[in-house]
Amino acid sequence: MRYSPLLALALAVGGAGLVASSETPAQNAREVRQTAEASMTLGGTIDIGSEGQVTGFALAHADKVPADLAAFVSRQVQSWRFQPKRVDGAAVATQTPVILRLVQQPDPSGDGAQVRVTGASFAKYDPDDTSRVAFIARPAPVYPKDVYAMRGRGDVLMLLKVARDGSVADVFTEQVNLRVVGKERQMRAMRDALARASESAARTWTFRPPTTGPAKDAESWNVRVPVSYSMGEPRMERYGVWEAYIPGPRERAPFSGARADANAAPDLLADGGLYMADQDDGPRLLTPLGS
Repeated sequence: MRYSPLLALALAVGGAGLVASSETPAQNAREVRQTAEASMTLGGTIDIGSEGQVTGFALAHADKVPADLAAFVSRQVQSWRFQPKRVDGAAVATQTPVILRLVQQPDPSGDGAQVRVTGASFAKYDPDDTSRVAFIARPAPVYPKDVYAMRGRGDVLMLLKVARDGSVADVFTEQVNLRVVGKERQMRAMRDALARASESAARTWTFRPPTTGPAKDAESWNVRVPVSYSMGEPRMERYGVWEAYIPGPRERAPFSGARADANAAPDLLADGGLYMADQDDGPRLLTPLGS
C-alpha cells in the first residue's frame, strides 16, 4: 500500500515523533532520517476455518483508523493461511486475538510511502496463567544519565533465559529502536547505554516458572520483554497512531530457539508484559509477512 507524499515527508523530516539533538549537524540529521521508519500497532480478532483459511476479521476500534488503511489491513489478513487447529485429530474452526504491526517507509521512487504488515502476535500476557512464565519482581531499569541529558528516547527488546528457580540465567538485547536523531556515534552510544541499563535490571528480576501445561518440565524458558525509555513523559496512545523511529540492528541471542521470531519488535509487544518465545500455543501463521 502507498501513502501520500505528505505522509512520507512528515516521516522524513521527523514530524511523526523524531527529535534531533541540538548538537546534530543538519546534514547528519537528514542522512539519519533517511533510515527512519514509522510503525503502528492495531488489534482485532481473526476467525479461522477448519482448512486454515480466514473466514472473518474484526478490526478493534476501527473508527480510530483511516478507512483506506483499515481496508488495506483487512485485505491482508483475509489472504492469510494458518495451520488448521486439530482437536482429537480432527480439524476445527477457531478464533484468535491478534496484534498487528504495520511499518511505513518512504518509497524508494520518492512517490509517497510504502506500508506493510510486518508482524503479528497472537500471545497475551496473563500473570495468572500458571502454564506460562510470569513476573514476581521487576525493578525498573535506571535511565542512563548521559542518554537522559541528550534527551534520548527509545525502545529495547530483550530475550531472557529463565532458570527453573525463577532467576535470569542469561539475557540478550535483540534490538534497540531510537526515537531521537543524533550523530552515528551518539546513537550507537545511546543504544549501548539503553541495552546495558535494561540488561542490568533484568538480571535482578525474578519469575514464577510454569507449574502446569506442556512447558512445566522444561530446563529453562526463553521470554521476550520490551522496555520503553520516554523521559518520564506520558506515552502517547499508540493505537492507530504512527510512531517514527530509527531502527537499530537486529541481533540473535546465542541461546534463542530454532523458532526465533524474526517478526518480533519492541512495539509489537506491550510494555509491562513478557512473552514466551519458544511456546507455540497460538495459531501458526503460514503466510509470510512483510511483502
